[in-house]
This record gives sequence, structure tokens and C-alpha cells, in this order.
Amino acid sequence: LNPKIIKMKLAIAALLFASASAFAPSARFAAPRTAMHMSTEAAEETKAFAKLPASVKPGVVTGKALTDLLDAAKDAGFAIPGVNIVGTNSINACMEAAAKYGGPIMVTFSKGGGQFIAGKSLSNDADSASIAGTIAGAKHVHEVAALYGVPVVLHTDHCQKAWLPWIDGLLAASEEFYKANGKPLFSSHMLDLSEEPLEENIGICKDYLEKFAKLDILLEFELGVTGGEEDGVDNSDVDSSRLYTQPEEVWYSYQQLSEVENGAFTCAASFGNVHGVYAPGNVDLQPVILHNSQAYIQEKLGCDEKKPMKFVFHGGSGSSTEDIKYAIEAGVIKMNIDTDTQWAFWDGVRGYEAKYHDYLQGQIGNPEGDDKPNKKYYDPRMSLRAGEEAMAARLVKAAEDLNCVDVLN
Repeated sequence: LNPKIIKMKLAIAALLFASASAFAPSARFAAPRTAMHMSTEAAEETKAFAKLPASVKPGVVTGKALTDLLDAAKDAGFAIPGVNIVGTNSINACMEAAAKYGGPIMVTFSKGGGQFIAGKSLSNDADSASIAGTIAGAKHVHEVAALYGVPVVLHTDHCQKAWLPWIDGLLAASEEFYKANGKPLFSSHMLDLSEEPLEENIGICKDYLEKFAKLDILLEFELGVTGGEEDGVDNSDVDSSRLYTQPEEVWYSYQQLSEVENGAFTCAASFGNVHGVYAPGNVDLQPVILHNSQAYIQEKLGCDEKKPMKFVFHGGSGSSTEDIKYAIEAGVIKMNIDTDTQWAFWDGVRGYEAKYHDYLQGQIGNPEGDDKPNKKYYDPRMSLRAGEEAMAARLVKAAEDLNCVDVLN
């Protein structure tokens, strides 16, 4: 054979061998993976919390991340503490507690709380101070929440029919925030139209859910009435029969609100709930109402899902552990706490004053000497920090009652 031809054939063979080797599995590279395998791996790699869906990250959770979180709570059998706040001290105490107990937290603004954040000296004509203060508080949470390493739900509390302009103002703020950031300013809003006839209550809720759904905001609505008094909502003298919701009312609401495309909602169905703390025997909670309502909806839907509705528990302060856990078994994914945390914050401040009483009687002079300064004792941050610590400790206890400890990892 011609030597040139032999040389050319050897060159071609070497080239083909090198090409084949380049695409063959080796010790350095694993065998090719399917697209599904790679996407699953990517989801696992980006998971922030081992026990929660990949969509749930540290910081404010909204939209699908929020519904995924609430579904996870319902499936795993825990409820999130929903805490009324009045400023950055109580906001930070909530997130500090969540970091300690290893679970999510719901930071809740009331209309009065928003006004207090803006400043009580301001006029609140047209709810201007309530709107501005609530927005300011929400922006604070957005800035710092991720630093605590926990999921935070930004929520607003009871909004009666007369207070809807407050929600309208917050909704406008979320629209602007959504345009700039691709997510709403608030995770969820509660509309409490329980004083209205059922059809009107749910009709207005449905109208607002249409608006909320476009911005990935969840609706919390109320059926029946939560007794007692809290932050301007006074139901102390309500007929006791209205404290107990009927399964038919829950089903009607579920049907109507499920018609809203992309709509997400939770239900505050009353089962004897009362705001505040009362002596044992004065409050008759009947969480079996929630169990009956779930069974009723499941039968109507003809589905396998045993807890189709996500319930929330209002008036949680002072409730027995047994009632709390039985309610969670019925699909409660959040419990409101206000009275107990208010007392805890005050008790922390009171304890600080008692401990350092002799250092808080003047700017100069204490048991260490008549000329000794007391600035480091009366610095407002000292007593406020004591309040934060006490409130956080109370919330850790609440999380234990709600099965919400170590639910992240």
C-alpha cells in the first residue's frame, strides 16, 4: 500500500477514537442525566429549608410560596403564630422568636397599630395615618426579615366594612410595590365582615379577592363573630349564638371564593373564640365545629382531601393546649396572639424597672455613689430590649403549643 494512504487512514482512526472518548462516561464526569433529574436536583440544591417546599425562602413570603407554606403547615400539623404588633420593637421580637423556635411567623398589623407606628399625634382623617404607618412597618419587615433566616408572613388584621378604605390604601401600595418588585407589599389581608349578612360578607370578600389575586395576595375572611374586644373591634355584648359558625356557612363561602381565578383564602370560622384572657369556664370553645365543617365540605366535593379548608384561630390568648391542638387537627394553620404578648412585653419592662429601680430615680446618683451617672440604665433601649426578650420568650412557648418548633430543618 502507498505509505501516504496508510498514514492518512491511521490519522482518521486516531481522530475517530478521540471523538468517541470525548463523549464517553469517565471517572471524572458522571453519565448524562435526564432533564427531569437535573431540575429535581436544582430544586433540592436551592431549598432553603429541608422540611418546607423549595418556594419558601427566608424573608417575606407571598403568592405561591405562602400557599405552599400554609399547605405544608396543614399537612405537617402545625400552626403559625400570628402576632399583633405596634412598632419595630414588637416586630423584631416576633422574628427573633421565630429564629429561636425554628419556624415561620406572621407579623400582623391592625388599623390602630398602623396609626400608632405613624404617630398618635397625627390626624387620621381618611385613615391616612393608619395607611402610612402600616406601609412603613411593612417596609421595615421587608428590609430586615431575611436577616432572621425565617419565613415571615406580612398580614393585616380585622377590617370591618367601614374600614375598607384602609385596605384600599394598602392595596394601592401593593400595586406599586408589585410593579417595582414583582411581588406584593403584603402577604395577606383579613376582611372581617362578619357583622354583615352572609351573602353580603362573602360578596364583598369575593370582590376584594378578585383584586388580591392579581397581586398574589391571600384573603383571610371571618364567619361568625369573635367575642370580646381588641384594638377597636368590640363584640363584648354579641349574642352568644353568633360565636359558633355552621358548616353550611363554611361550604357556601368555600364555593363562592373558589370561583376566583388564582384566588387563595383562609377562613376564620368562629367556634366560641373570644379576644382577651378570661377566667377558666368563661369561654366555651368548640373546635369540633371545624372538624364538622371539613367533613361537610369533603362530602360536598366528593374528594379524598380530608381538610379542604385552611382555618385560622382567632382569640388564641389564654386558650388551653388541648383546644389548640384539636383545632390544629382540623386544619388550623395560624393562631392569633395579642393579649398574651402585650402582657409579656409589659412584664419584661416591669421586671427591668424592678431590677434597676434604684438606678432609675435620677440622672445622677445610685447605690454605687451619689455622683454616679445612670444613663446606661435609663437609655430607652434597655427597657425596650427587656420587653422584646420577654415577648420573644412568650412566643417560643406559643410555638411549642402550636407544634411550630423545628419545622424548618
